[in-house]
Amino acid sequence: MGGCAGSRRRFSDSEGEETVPEPRLPLLDHQGAHWKNAVGFWLLGLCNNFSYVVMLSAAHDILSHKRTSGNQSHAVLLADILPTLVIKLLAPLGLHLLPYSPRVLVSGICAAGSFVLVAFSHSVGTSLCGVVFASISSGLGEVTFLSLTAFYPRAVISWWSSGTGGAGLLGALSYLGLTQAGLSPQQTLLSMLGIPALLLASYFLLLTSPEAQDPGGEEEAESAARQPLIRTEAPESKPGSSSSLSLRERWTVFKGLLWYIVPLVVVYFAEYFINQGLFELLFFWNTSLSHAQQYRWYQMLYQAGVFASRSSLRCCRIRFTWALALLQCLNLVFLLADVWFGFLPSIYLVFLIILYEGLLGGAAYVNTFHNIALETSDEHREFAMAATCISDTLGISLSGLLALPLHDFLCQLS
Repeated sequence: MGGCAGSRRRFSDSEGEETVPEPRLPLLDHQGAHWKNAVGFWLLGLCNNFSYVVMLSAAHDILSHKRTSGNQSHAVLLADILPTLVIKLLAPLGLHLLPYSPRVLVSGICAAGSFVLVAFSHSVGTSLCGVVFASISSGLGEVTFLSLTAFYPRAVISWWSSGTGGAGLLGALSYLGLTQAGLSPQQTLLSMLGIPALLLASYFLLLTSPEAQDPGGEEEAESAARQPLIRTEAPESKPGSSSSLSLRERWTVFKGLLWYIVPLVVVYFAEYFINQGLFELLFFWNTSLSHAQQYRWYQMLYQAGVFASRSSLRCCRIRFTWALALLQCLNLVFLLADVWFGFLPSIYLVFLIILYEGLLGGAAYVNTFHNIALETSDEHREFAMAATCISDTLGISLSGLLALPLHDFLCQLS
């Protein structure tokens, strides 16, 4: 953020209490600052998930060349999920109170480290370390940047979400495209080292100083019309800062957040149960696509749906995310029934269902955080964003515990 970088760090005052400094007077006009922050958060979302998607694809590639067993493939998933899960569990306990700039630096360094480790890997252990570094980078980055949105107009949540959705498409396409063009996995990974650099540049050079929450216009009216999600009798604190919240207040806020956390967990549970347990089993013989090509199309259509819906907040806002959780569970039941009974006549019907699955998942993500931003008070918002980050990772972890054994069971029956 150039000369503005200091305004985003937490400093200790003379009494030792951490505060968030007041924003400096803006040097740019409001419109210019709006677009710098919009582009900045979109790039942060893109880079935060892009490195993770590319590196994970490369790790699977390298492990496949080493003729790894199924247990080692499961180890990749474990190394992928556990570090992020631990980071997000620590977030409500105080991780979100650490200074932002060091957290961003650690996230960028871990992303670069994951590329280098996997690029020069000569063993499964080194590749798994690369997966761990990427997981740390992605988890820490998501907690950090979603917490950071508390200091900006709420519109940046939409831009961040859109960037994370774009990372799934662009990350997978870039790795596939460069390797298909003739580059080795090592050369492809080393060429991606500019992504962590872009993440750091977006944070330190592009974002403007944080502004007081003043959404204005239609969004302000929408926020005022809603009932507060959290009601506490906490003393007044500086807007946007959660450093003064007691453990009791945090627990009260967290209980109120469960209205949004639980449906998002359910959405991701059903979504990744489909992706991890059913995709490979939804195979059609009456098509020119090979089994591997069908699987790639499933992944691509899923990512396209996620990107579209995470970018749709300005067009469509959904308050009751429980409806999305219910619809995603119906998707799971329907596709599980098709794997068992095989009643769908065409792969194109599955294509539509998987695109729809991605749309539901992306809509649940962006609307959950947007609703929380609208319905939490200024002093609770930073904590609320950090605490809710656990939802997607918890849903993915729970689905992995059930989807992988079910996948193996169904494979044995076929």
